[in-house]
Amino acid sequence: MDRLSQDQRSLLMRHIGSKDTKPELFVRRLLHRMGYRYRLHAKTLPGTPDIVFPSREKAIFVHGCFWHQHRGCSDAYVPNSRIDYWLPKLERNTERDAETLSKLKALGWKVLTVWECQLIDQGKLQKRFRQFLDT
Repeated sequence: MDRLSQDQRSLLMRHIGSKDTKPELFVRRLLHRMGYRYRLHAKTLPGTPDIVFPSREKAIFVHGCFWHQHRGCSDAYVPNSRIDYWLPKLERNTERDAETLSKLKALGWKVLTVWECQLIDQGKLQKRFRQFLDT
């Protein structure tokens, strides 16, 4: 895989999904079991949030720890190879996340970010969802 051309790498990167990922599906199933109903991928909102509650003006993003560089998480590392490629890419992801959060807040929306590593403790996650959605 180290010998792939830039075009081949770009083609492979395009296949990494931004919608309907396993962590996102897990969160959606959990919310549904808890009785919450929602909309998906609101293209009219900045950043196209993964899960949207329009009447509550609340949105949830489900982020992968690596791709969105979850601070303090062991999965949020920068690969040792091709640092000149990965570092700007991952930094731009975190910048974009901050811009999106700022824009949504300016529109009056409340936002919750769920990190992939937080899916392990389902009870804690349910409590966070209730606190976020019911207040």
